[in-house]
Formats: sequence, C-alpha cells, structure tokens
Amino acid sequence: MTLVGHRAAPARGADEPTSRLPRSADATTILAFFVVLQLVLPARLVMNYLPLSLSAASLVALALGTLWLCAQLTTTLGAAKGRNPVRTMLFAYSCALLASYASAAFSFLPPDERAIGDHTMVIAFALIFVSLAVCDGVRSRERIYFLLHVVVVCGAIVAFVGILQFLLHFDPTPLLRPPGMHFGSFDPSTGSRDGLTRAAGTTSNPLEFGVFCAMVLPLAIHVAFRASKAGRRAAFWWTCVALVGGGLMFSVSRSAILGVVAAGLVLFAGWPARRRVWMGVAALGFLVVIKFASPGLLGTFLSLFQNANQDSSVQWRTHDYATARELIAQHLWLGRGIGTWYAPKHEVFDNQYLLTLVDSGVVGLVTLLGIFLAALYAAARVGQLCSRSTGRLPTAATDRDLALSVAASIAVVLPTWATFDFLAFPTVSALAFLVAGIAGALLRVVSAEAAGEEPDPYAIV
Repeated sequence: MTLVGHRAAPARGADEPTSRLPRSADATTILAFFVVLQLVLPARLVMNYLPLSLSAASLVALALGTLWLCAQLTTTLGAAKGRNPVRTMLFAYSCALLASYASAAFSFLPPDERAIGDHTMVIAFALIFVSLAVCDGVRSRERIYFLLHVVVVCGAIVAFVGILQFLLHFDPTPLLRPPGMHFGSFDPSTGSRDGLTRAAGTTSNPLEFGVFCAMVLPLAIHVAFRASKAGRRAAFWWTCVALVGGGLMFSVSRSAILGVVAAGLVLFAGWPARRRVWMGVAALGFLVVIKFASPGLLGTFLSLFQNANQDSSVQWRTHDYATARELIAQHLWLGRGIGTWYAPKHEVFDNQYLLTLVDSGVVGLVTLLGIFLAALYAAARVGQLCSRSTGRLPTAATDRDLALSVAASIAVVLPTWATFDFLAFPTVSALAFLVAGIAGALLRVVSAEAAGEEPDPYAIV
C-alpha cells in the first residue's frame, strides 16, 4: 500500500521486465510508527482534548483504516487485493461486531454502558485496521522483516524498562510522557508477589507484560538466527532475545509461563534436532543466570504452579462462571454489546472466552477465534508451500522458519485467553492483531512467488 511519495509506474511493453518504484514511505512505514507509539510509550497514556480516551497509537491505527479503504478503491496504490484467510476472518469479525452493536442499540442499556460500548467499538476497529494494513499493505519479504525488526527492538526496550523496575526498583515510565498526552490512570503498573517486584515495562500490568514478552520471544529468536546465518549484527539481536526473556521472567506471571510453553511446543515441533539441543542448552544457561540475578524467583514460579489450587487469583478466575452462564444464556448469539460489561460496575471476567461470549455472543467468539486460527493456517500453508517449492523459492528455509515463529507467537494467544481478559489490555491486543496480519502478508508473498506471479509494479518492495 504505497501511500506516501507515490508516483505512477512507467509504461512497459509486453517483453519488458517489471519496473520497480524507488523506495519511499508506505504502509509499513506507518505501521512501524504505530508499533513505536504502542510499545514504547506507556500504555496508560492517552491524548489530550479528545472526547474519547484514545492513545496516539489508536489514532494512527484509525488513520491506517482510512488509508486502507482509499487504497482498496484503486489499483495504483500498491495495496493487495483478493482473498486471504486472515483478511476474510477480519471481515467476518467486523460484521459480527456491527451485528452485536446493532442488537445492543435496539435494547435498553444504561448511558454509561452505551458510552463504554462506543469507545470499545472504536478500539476494536482500530485493531482490525492494523491487521488489515499489515495483511494488504506489507507487500514484500523485505518489508515484513523491517516491521519485525521494529517489533523486536521495541519489545527489547519494553523488556529493558521491566528489568529496571525489577532489579533497580526504578520505574522510568512517568518520564516517558510526551507533550499533548496525559495518564488515563495513576494506578502503579508494577506489582508484587511473594516479596518480589512484578515488572510491567511500559505495559499496563505485569500479567500483560509477561504475555507480551512470550509473544515477542519467538519473533526475536527467529530474527537472531537469521542475523547469525547472514553474519550481520547477530550479537545485537541475541541481546534483544536475552532482554525479552529476562522481561518475561521478571513479570512473575503464571500466564507468561503458560504462553512461553505454548510457543516452545510449536517451535520445538518444527525446529531441526540440532537447533532444539542448542536452544535447550541456552535455556538452561539462561535459568542459571536468572537464579543468580534473583535467587528467589525460580522458587516463586515453582510455588505458583504447585499451589495453584489454593491461589486466590486462580479462585477469583473461576468464581464467576455461574454469572457468565446466566448472561450468555440471555444473549446467546450476539451478546449484550461489546464493552458493555465492564469493571468496576460489574465483576471482572478474567477469561477472554467468557467475556467475548457475554459481549458479542457465539458469533463474536467464533469470528474472533477465526482470525487467529486463520493466521495459524496461513503460517502452516507457508510452511507447506516452502516444502513443495524449494527449487523456486531460494529463501524457502528462512520463510518456513519465519512462519513457524509467527505461529509460535500466535500460539501464545489462545491459552492465555483463559487466564485474563486479553483484549482489555492494549499492548498485547495490538501485538496479536499485528502478528495475525503478518501471517496473512507472508502467505501473500510466498504464494505469489511459488506461483511465479509478477510483482505488483505499484508496490514498494
């Protein structure tokens, strides 16, 4: 999706090679700007002078939606067209949200719930626009890697802030407020557990921080292996991996461990035996370093799982099932309206599956799940194409490893939905939709090359 600095492609004859436009700003550039704003700025920051509490990243996401729509109305702005599993499910989820919103509009809702529902709808469509912009606007392998590099570097910065919070008890997030923004909440983002500080980085909560690091870690590992193979700045990228891994541990979050186990199962299933052994040894060495850096941390993690049945946080997550069943039965198909069940007015459902059923019903849950299942399918399809088209795809091995890492990142999402209200946390929500879009974009690139299609002359590659 060439949106800035575009000029018309020169005419060419039937036998002339496809011309390429010079590199200029495109959808990937704007998406990189979105990633920086979403990850590096504290999650509780919102813009001044707006009728809704919106972050700077949300404003960029809404602008991306406008640009995506404009690009779809023409064939000369480099946006991808045609079917894609991720794009199809994003469209289905959009329809489900609109149907749920319309259903709620025709029933009685208190003014406060209606206002929160409007705000939640805006945020939900901002996430959809981000995923669409990635899926249709990132048109080449090089631009995918540019976006991945931005995500990994910003993820390492977020993790570094968390490490400062844990080891030095210093929180720099109040210093990261730029002009024109204010903190929507003054509650401390960090917490404590068993006498240990729970780091949150720039996210809104230690639990979110841990799951965020679990999602970034597979992407960071892939980028580091690719850099090692190419002999370019490998030490820098492995440092990013170490920072993200450290951030995950310093969140002191059970959900983070659940997420990284899910990602690890996907990676170990797809990695060659030699890499499994190498990473297993590296993981053991990493745990030894963590043991020396914070002697009580590993024991705390062990007790979190050993005493899970007596843990008040686990009991809190399961006490509200009866209320959820009653609400779901009242509005089975379309829910009571997205965002209308909110804390502190109502009890919190620490379970995204239940909350989605309450908010947007069975239709909403199926289509929302469908986005990430479609992303997993897209990643699996890329691996399949790479196995079949090794001769036509010189980067088949790297593409397959990238698809595996994207699948591992998405695999973190599904089990952790059962442990907290995932979409109420802006950083992990944005990352999940972004990675789903990357899966769709990668499938477009690899499918076109495997089929021998000519590159779009209007797309910036």
